[in-house]
Amino acid sequence: MNLGEMYMPEINPVLSQVGKGFAAFLAPPGPEVVRFTVGQPDFDTPQLVVDEAKAALDRGETAYTRPQGSEVLCKAVKDHLMQFEIDVLANDVVVTPGCKQALFYSMMAVLAPGDEVLLLSPAWPSYDGMVRLTGALPVHVPVLRENYHPDFDELERHVTAKTKAIILNSPNNPTGAVYTREETQRLVEFAVDHDLWILDDMIYSTLVWTDVGYTSPCAFEGGRERTITIGGWSKGWAMTGWRLGWVTGPTNVMDGVKTINVSAATHVPTFLMPAAAKALSLDDEVQVMKDAFAERRVLMHQGLSTLPGFIVPEPEGAFYILCDITGTGLNDIEFAQQALEHAKVQVIPGSLMQGGEGLIRISYATSVDNIHEGIRRLREWLESR
Repeated sequence: MNLGEMYMPEINPVLSQVGKGFAAFLAPPGPEVVRFTVGQPDFDTPQLVVDEAKAALDRGETAYTRPQGSEVLCKAVKDHLMQFEIDVLANDVVVTPGCKQALFYSMMAVLAPGDEVLLLSPAWPSYDGMVRLTGALPVHVPVLRENYHPDFDELERHVTAKTKAIILNSPNNPTGAVYTREETQRLVEFAVDHDLWILDDMIYSTLVWTDVGYTSPCAFEGGRERTITIGGWSKGWAMTGWRLGWVTGPTNVMDGVKTINVSAATHVPTFLMPAAAKALSLDDEVQVMKDAFAERRVLMHQGLSTLPGFIVPEPEGAFYILCDITGTGLNDIEFAQQALEHAKVQVIPGSLMQGGEGLIRISYATSVDNIHEGIRRLREWLESR
């Protein structure tokens, strides 16, 4: 062994604690498999948005520009958020390379090593990894199993003197839950009582199936001062590959986010900014997608509810259903593996998320034909076991 091998520097030890999320069960299978896994709209980006990006390229908009996003784009985000009772300054909006980056910037701005962050569990796995990368500690708080809404007794049991923030995601991935207005108000009161930041991930705000819809913590007393709102274009506008997100909140937080953004990314591609603003002006195209998902939600829920061993709470938003499959006699990993092998249907096992044991996540961001075929295959397999 030479000296170079003996004294190699070590990588960041925190990386060993960061999971890979759903990656193992998202690998594209063969064309014969029905995929109920991918959280991506199966629609093309609206043509008007694509045309706006092309026009910006033709105009030569390829140079450096305002780091937080153009004034036109930041105002478009501000105006969009007003419909949700989120009243912020356009100068307190930062456009980021995707919603994940917006979340990570927010955590970097308000968390310090050793802080604790409450996650309503099961939670999207990236939250856990991002929190750990900041040096903070994720604390998983079980939700109510019957509908995946917040359990306020559990929240009180898990908060400590080290708790610095709580992450909200309603409509929720992976559960499909949409918190009521009363629940959101209670979450704000909880944050005020314990002096916590609220990181509100509203990425699915356009995809709600309840009468009330998405409710922002900013709508309640004490909420605006401590809420960092994170969203983006991926889900509601079918723009996942464009990697565009936004973050806004109190000015002192956003000053920090701007510093982080300039150091980490400078800004999103200049020629995408006019297209992103154009997307926020569209109504009909967004409604077409929403109507399609609403129909698929009903078909998927009805079909899954008839499968032996399944308990299927009704999804209220986004395009996910979290099913309890313990009645099948299989754990969630076994179910996912055997569903792929025997039924040629791909699903996400819940135990990839803390608190998700015995559950599987199913996405209905797929065609009506795939929904019918996938459920038929699952039924045949389960009934033949």
